[in-house]
Amino acid sequence: MVIARNPILSGFYPDPSVCRVGKDFYLVNSSFAYFPGVPIFHSKDLAHWEQIGNVLDTQEQLPLAGSEISEGIFAPTIRYHNGIYYMITTNMGHGGNFIVMASQPQGPWSEPYYLGEEAAGIDPSLFFDTDGACYYVGTRPNPKGTRYNGDWEIWIQELDLKQMRLVGESAAIWKGALKDAVWPEGPHLYRIGEYYYLIHAEGGTGPEHSVSVARSKRLFQWFEGCPRNPVFTHRNLGRDYPVVYAGHGDLVDDENGNWYMIMLASRLCRRHSSMGRESFLAKVIWEDGWPVISAGAGRLRKNVELPFEECRFVSEIAHHDHFHFYEEQLDCRLLGIHTRNEAQYSLKARRGFLRLYARQERITEKTNASYLGIRQKDYCFEARTALEFVPHGLESAGMVYYQNHENHLRMEIKKKRDSRILCVTEHIHGSDHMVSETDISQTGLVELVFRAQNQTAEIWVKSGSRTVQAAGNISLLPYTTEEAGGFVGCTIGMYASANGTADSNYADFAWLTYDEG
Repeated sequence: MVIARNPILSGFYPDPSVCRVGKDFYLVNSSFAYFPGVPIFHSKDLAHWEQIGNVLDTQEQLPLAGSEISEGIFAPTIRYHNGIYYMITTNMGHGGNFIVMASQPQGPWSEPYYLGEEAAGIDPSLFFDTDGACYYVGTRPNPKGTRYNGDWEIWIQELDLKQMRLVGESAAIWKGALKDAVWPEGPHLYRIGEYYYLIHAEGGTGPEHSVSVARSKRLFQWFEGCPRNPVFTHRNLGRDYPVVYAGHGDLVDDENGNWYMIMLASRLCRRHSSMGRESFLAKVIWEDGWPVISAGAGRLRKNVELPFEECRFVSEIAHHDHFHFYEEQLDCRLLGIHTRNEAQYSLKARRGFLRLYARQERITEKTNASYLGIRQKDYCFEARTALEFVPHGLESAGMVYYQNHENHLRMEIKKKRDSRILCVTEHIHGSDHMVSETDISQTGLVELVFRAQNQTAEIWVKSGSRTVQAAGNISLLPYTTEEAGGFVGCTIGMYASANGTADSNYADFAWLTYDEG
């Protein structure tokens, strides 16, 4: 017996999709405009997960130029069939729906196969029937014209995997469980017993989010809904319930016929979410031919008992990047915006350090700024970085707490007259507000410490033998989903910029650490 503690993936890991291959489970998540894209995890007990890579880790697989942080990759689905892993997803603004394949889950994954205009809409999924036929399942706007915002439908069509194109006629099979349902999305098909089951989300990925189910004995006909729809939601628990927005689930079974659902939800602090949507686990039983999620509770449990032997991974510990351990490539959990390449950084320029180049691009723009960050995973944490950086003109470098290009908190070493200072700047709804300026020594390593406690933060700077508080009691509420909008959670990481000038400079970072609690 093992205990899974929800969320099973803390931090910005939304739209989970899961498949089982033998005794192994594999899970993927949306990544939007972060690079690399679609993190992939492995587990043997559904409780402990190890990131084994990213499905989309080349520029050719993942073009993102010009995207806002909440554009890019939406709602991936992972499936396994006849020795091949398939991942299908949407790149908003850069090609639409596409498929990549691999013979092993850690990759390498193929170049994208774009499905073209025939694959309308978003949130594609794949279903392999018992005869080996493959079907595309997606959600698209009402072909007769949308009568209201979110007037979409779920549809299927056969997919020829050899030619990578849709064949035959498409058919709408469902429009949502409730009358005038909005955003029926995230559809997944399964063959269980004599029925085809459709699991999907509706209500929008916010306060009204939910899971609904429909079934049919044949594919190309209208499905019947469960009389208890929606079969799972937290929208009836009130705004002060600590876990909200539950929905967008994917079913998986184990070798012994037990069923589970992995879905997204958000944890709140002061009625706001900083981590965006995370991955949660619930048990599923079947009654009268319909799934019952988290039976006896009707909500996500904090702890879920599972019938597996515990299997932990070393990488589950807090994130500690000391760059003298890296010579060839970055940790797969470090994220860039739009891209992550050697025009932005180098592990070889100075042994034991990660060098970030101060390029013209700024983090206040929809561009690929020199930023490498990790996901926020809790409301009480401490992040530290240490860097050597001597600004010559307008360049700056340091740490950023990032929600999007219009809402973030910068902690930058800058030049002011003949001094070197740490400047703390709130950037809210596109406008800068300087919080503080702190003098620091002219040379040597500078350590920045960001301590967050229940939506407030304090910032410390250590230079030489001197440690001072640079700012305190900073509200983090402006960087939450509820205030800043979008679909992502916060990241925190290293940053360097020439701030629009042609000046060439760089910052050498010795470490980036993240500790919860």
